[in-house]
Amino acid sequence: MPISLNTTRCLLCDAKLVKNGKTAAGSQRWKCPSCGISSSRKRDDVTRKAQLDRFLNWLLGKQSQAESDGLTGRSFRDQTAWCWRIRPALPKVTDPPRVALIDGTYLADHGLLIATDEHQTPLAWQWCSSEGTAAWTALLGQVPTPLVVCDGGTGVQAALREAWPDTLIQRCLFHVWMNLRTHLTLKPRTPAGQALLGLGRILLHIDTTGEATHWLQLVNDRWSEYGHLTTERTYAKKRFANGLWDSPTGKQWWYTHERLRRAYRLLADLIKKQHLFTYLTTGCPKTTSRLEGGINHPIKQTLRLHRGMNREHQMRAAEWVLIKRAGLLHTAHTFVTDKVINPPKQHRPLLTEPDPGPALYDTGLTADEGLWLRQGWADRG
Repeated sequence: MPISLNTTRCLLCDAKLVKNGKTAAGSQRWKCPSCGISSSRKRDDVTRKAQLDRFLNWLLGKQSQAESDGLTGRSFRDQTAWCWRIRPALPKVTDPPRVALIDGTYLADHGLLIATDEHQTPLAWQWCSSEGTAAWTALLGQVPTPLVVCDGGTGVQAALREAWPDTLIQRCLFHVWMNLRTHLTLKPRTPAGQALLGLGRILLHIDTTGEATHWLQLVNDRWSEYGHLTTERTYAKKRFANGLWDSPTGKQWWYTHERLRRAYRLLADLIKKQHLFTYLTTGCPKTTSRLEGGINHPIKQTLRLHRGMNREHQMRAAEWVLIKRAGLLHTAHTFVTDKVINPPKQHRPLLTEPDPGPALYDTGLTADEGLWLRQGWADRG
């Protein structure tokens, strides 16, 4: 006799069941024509699929958990708690994209590095504690060598030299402009700074190779006129007893126009590496703005709508946003594995010696705990 509840035979008389309407929940009701017993089938896979759909509709939508179940949200959390254990992933990139846009964003105390194509389709992501060379190398290793557009952040240059040494690079011109603003401010006092800031404004609107050539000539002219200012030094006149000088850097001398020097060196380095006008010959984007607005903004918007999530939940939410932007949300059920459904239990390690337990009374705490020591009555003055 069958022992499963999910069967088409009666568990008592083994007669074939027939359909007998629907239950209040909308499930199919079955009845035995021989003994008259009524029952309904239960399928855990269908239940999990429905729960995952509800979970994703809430996570990627604007409703609260209470609005999702129509009550207080407690039943919703109980039914979908297992969904947080799912770890979605993008498929491996086999065909090199024509262009890859790479950028990083921060969620609380952890960073997320993202690579997309020119159509804002995510290709890969990498979690990290900071935008270092190792993190960028791990991201670039997931994508075949394309033409890359980046903002030139910390560690990305070294990672590009290691992972994609022969690829063409386009620096985000908007980030170049922001770097110039940081060095020069929007109201530089010197004519040299004003001229260089004007060149930065023109850089954002160059659309032809002729305009690029004219801009490079203007940079050369301004260097001939003001370049000597970048090497001028100011010397301190007083030295303290500890060996430091009375100067902004504590040294004997410093560059008089340090901000101007940094701005000129920024442009000179990009011009030398030919990272400014790659878009004119390849047709690639000249900024990473489409990644900022099309990928990073939806992630931040999702975390804002469902603020209060812990670190792990924030990471899962960001990954589901990327899966949705990649058009792969219909494959969400393929990420459900046995480990997700039946996670391994965390067993407490057995102690080899009896646990003495906490001290009944103590006068202080160890310094490793970072807490203040308590003073006994005898130590108080």
